[in-house]
Amino acid sequence: MTKKVTITDLAKRANVSVTTVSQILNGKDDRFSEKTVKKVHQLQKEMGYVPDFNAQSLIRRSGRTIGVLVPNINNPFFSHFLRGIESVAMDNGYIPLIFGSNNNQKLESYYLFESIRRAADGMIIASAISDVSYIDNILNQNGIPYLLTDQAPVADGDQVDVNNYHGGELLANYLIQKGHQRVTVVTDQHPTLNLKQRLTGFLDVFRSHGLSIADEQIVETELTKLGGYHATKQALTHHPTAIFALNDEIAIGLYRGIHEAGLRIPDDISIVGYDDIDLTEYVTPTLTTIHQPSFEMGESAAKLILKRIQDRDRPFQSVSLPIELVERESVKNINS
Repeated sequence: MTKKVTITDLAKRANVSVTTVSQILNGKDDRFSEKTVKKVHQLQKEMGYVPDFNAQSLIRRSGRTIGVLVPNINNPFFSHFLRGIESVAMDNGYIPLIFGSNNNQKLESYYLFESIRRAADGMIIASAISDVSYIDNILNQNGIPYLLTDQAPVADGDQVDVNNYHGGELLANYLIQKGHQRVTVVTDQHPTLNLKQRLTGFLDVFRSHGLSIADEQIVETELTKLGGYHATKQALTHHPTAIFALNDEIAIGLYRGIHEAGLRIPDDISIVGYDDIDLTEYVTPTLTTIHQPSFEMGESAAKLILKRIQDRDRPFQSVSLPIELVERESVKNINS
């Protein structure tokens, strides 16, 4: 097995001290001649020397990492969210440690301990954590600031917010304007706070128009394409003119189920989603949905946690990002 190249090996080849190499590779090259700096960098490339991460972490007492906990890495919404975090983190010399919890308490705890063990400087939590007080206690004891967003519960601290209640209102008003009064809602079996807010906004608007959506018109399933597909039969039971899927993944699953039921969107039934993932523009017909700025949410979360890492005593920070209804082709106007 080839022996790992060490900083001592590099210093010996460059005929300089280990301290000199260390300072040059850590950006303090203004102390040395241009010839020495160029020689060290050239030899680093030739020899394939990579600084030892653990050693650097011990020296800095920092892993230059941000732990990120999301419920589902495969969901396109969270893919964009993570890209936003990555762009800010890497621009600032940090690496995100990304974990998908599937909203599982055992996985939450495991990944939390791994983040601490690997010297994470801060945590961004977008997963529906089961016990905020436990998370708060263990992270605070280890001096790690954190930020809760999206599916995570609301708690005192830094926040990145999008108005899910208003998103529900926008979709309800849109469907009512198009003449839809008999509507089915397909939601998650264990809805998180943001999903509950969407649903509440939607139901409140219907009630304000003297229209009621009965409990049996609210169908529960998994928050996935497969969940939407499996929920189709129940969603169609009460012959709705429109379906509100609490996220685009569910909506896309419903597309397949509705097609297999011999119905056409939007001629026979209309459908709206939520999130505006990239697939909404590529299904047929294209899906009307609420656009959430997922990339910007990730960027904002990363900026806030980096500011918190640099100044633990700063006042609570809050960023509120806009949402908008994106009208496409999945809703029919049934007004006579």
